Amino acid sequence: MTERTWSGMIMAVTTPLLTPWWRNRREAETREANGGIEPTAILDWRSPEVRALTGELGSAEHDRDLLQQAHSVIAATVRPVYAVDDAQPVSRTLARGRGSCSQRLAVLEAVARSSGIATRSRGLLVDGHFWYPRFRRLRFAVPDAVLLAWPEFRLGEEWISASELFEAPRNGKRTAEFTNADGETLFDALARGAVDWDGVTSTPAMCSTCDLSATVLRDLGRFDSRDELFTRYGQTLCWPARTLAEPFLSHWAAGSTAPAA
Repeated sequence: MTERTWSGMIMAVTTPLLTPWWRNRREAETREANGGIEPTAILDWRSPEVRALTGELGSAEHDRDLLQQAHSVIAATVRPVYAVDDAQPVSRTLARGRGSCSQRLAVLEAVARSSGIATRSRGLLVDGHFWYPRFRRLRFAVPDAVLLAWPEFRLGEEWISASELFEAPRNGKRTAEFTNADGETLFDALARGAVDWDGVTSTPAMCSTCDLSATVLRDLGRFDSRDELFTRYGQTLCWPARTLAEPFLSHWAAGSTAPAA
């Protein structure tokens, strides 16, 4: 038996075991959500940490400008790491000064809600292969599917995806591809409009370098908050896997080859 065959067998057995198998994620739902501005266990925007962050923001004429400004501050002050606890309160992420892509997105949501901008979450199951470039030597441990809470913001009378927070690339306009292989995370890629889960940036004759729609295994619909999404479907990793991985991965900076000492 070759090393490749053995690794493949390990991967086929191990990756499903890391996820909360008792959660039924097979049936996609067509559901909408009203969202809201209330604090939640994750989006605890009444905490001193969130209030301190919002205090760093300058005046903004429009809500979109405020969110763009908040995104820049979060990108500069919250170091990207491979943490795996998606239910971690925003206040703890800010106190640590580091967080995963999901945790940094939650910080942006908390800032939005504290500023009176309603948010909701879209549940996306993304193919685990999408994360292989970041974990070349640990591919056997990457879950077969990653549950992503993708924020949406209520600007005026319209809901916009986090993908549209900055100017989205138009059809035919080339922008650098998001490879998910270096220090740039999905959170950071928003600033250059490089994240497209729905294929809206592709034309029939050309595939956009921002089009990530082929990696989406299932759309679980919208939820009033990321708390509701994770309560219904569980996090990407089951509790034992999160408990073992969090101390190790929460110090591993995105783009580096090894965790910090």
